[in-house]
Amino acid sequence: MSFDIKRMIKFEHNVGEKEKKYRLYAGAALTAVSIFTASIALLLIGMVLIGTGFSGWCPAYSGLNKNTCDADNSPTES
Repeated sequence: MSFDIKRMIKFEHNVGEKEKKYRLYAGAALTAVSIFTASIALLLIGMVLIGTGFSGWCPAYSGLNKNTCDADNSPTES
């Protein structure tokens, strides 16, 4: 698995619906904790998670050629 900078710049959705929810909840939690602890690092991480949760695009996933959108729509085995 290699990192591709050209692919990272290309904007296409690569975060699935489940992961969007997880990112939004985790981002909100980290942002709330950062307010009480006065931690700028937690605030920045929380804001990045909220941003990627809303947009559905993660630059790190693009660079690593990872896509979780298709995983949500795959049929489940019975």
